[in-house]
Amino acid sequence: MPTVLSRCRRCQWSLRPDWGPETEWPYPGAPAALVAELAGCPVAGLPFFAPETVTSDHGAVYKSHHFVQAAATLGIDLLPARAMRPPDKAACERAFAGIQSLLLELLLGYRGIDVADRGADPEGDATWTLSEMEHLLATWIVKAWQNRRLDQYAPAWDPGGRHSPNTLFAAAAARDGICLEIPPPELYYELLPVHFVRIATRRGVKIGGVWYGAHSPVLEPHRGRLSGRGGRHAGKWAVHRDPRDCRQVFIELDGAWHELPWNGLPPSQEAPAFSDARVGDVLRQAAKAGLKPRSDAELLPVLIGLVAAKTPVDAWPSQMTRQQKTDRARELARARAAALDRPAPAPSPGPSPEDARALHRQATAAVEADRLRRRIAAVPVPPLAPQLLADSLRAKNLFLLPDEEQETPGEAGTGRAEEQS
Repeated sequence: MPTVLSRCRRCQWSLRPDWGPETEWPYPGAPAALVAELAGCPVAGLPFFAPETVTSDHGAVYKSHHFVQAAATLGIDLLPARAMRPPDKAACERAFAGIQSLLLELLLGYRGIDVADRGADPEGDATWTLSEMEHLLATWIVKAWQNRRLDQYAPAWDPGGRHSPNTLFAAAAARDGICLEIPPPELYYELLPVHFVRIATRRGVKIGGVWYGAHSPVLEPHRGRLSGRGGRHAGKWAVHRDPRDCRQVFIELDGAWHELPWNGLPPSQEAPAFSDARVGDVLRQAAKAGLKPRSDAELLPVLIGLVAAKTPVDAWPSQMTRQQKTDRARELARARAAALDRPAPAPSPGPSPEDARALHRQATAAVEADRLRRRIAAVPVPPLAPQLLADSLRAKNLFLLPDEEQETPGEAGTGRAEEQS
């Protein structure tokens, strides 16, 4: 049972302030202290593992290049469901139906799936913000959904017992064990959308209409040169960018990841976070004003003006439209999520990246050793390996005719006597 532990600070499986000790990791097979040490925080009682196959519908997000790239990086097989065939993803449909009937219908402001299900004033009863709703859903999953009794779906080996998703996961963990997979910190960069570009001599790399890394020393040996990549993107360099925060991009050189800042950032590196959608707005606004910037530093006033226009001090929150509030709140939330997902830089007295990678190798080696110990305990005497096909061919030539059977002297005399008679 492969299990993935994420060492990010915004771990969705970590205990929240109002969650008691009854929601901690309760499963056998791996001590709670070990799991908390690997995850970097106390882990809630919600099983987490790496899926082998993902079945999805034909939404644009599931067919995007980024989704396919991330699935390939994690070793996940994508299985698109047939069009207009909900039973192909019955587990997902059943989960959403359970959330609707067991949680959403009990909340104030629920609009229902039909006009007849709505209350007198659902807009006036709506009091939940997006963050509060996310916290409510996470609490309900850990405390209610994972501990509910499975009546009609009890396991075949104990149909009359009282089982829940947590107890079934505990039984599977006790029977097969848990193989912890500790992802390296570089996994964050590998899962970002990749862009194949060339490195200019003076301005760096251009992604999404803006330039990065003009004064970055890590690009000096590679400026104006082609990479060793072949195929469709021959000669180009792979650069990764987080669309939630476009103030910097990331490139892997000589086995290490480096950050390339936006050329338009001021020397103090203080600039509001902006997404890829805001980059498009900045470029369109500059083109509309007839601005032809010679450097990205000239785009910074345009960016500040757009952000200030979205959130003026005297207009927040009374004079802004609902769409403006939603756009700005979503952009700020995405920027905070990107900052939390990004590997935190090690403090000066702390370990170096080499020490972090060494710690990752030690943890992986410990997990492999425990897995080998379990395998040896399950099979004390390993079975003998079958004979190789090449060995059997060398032992006997298929094109050699078998030798004729040699007759013994007694058999030969008996045969001649029978012929004479």
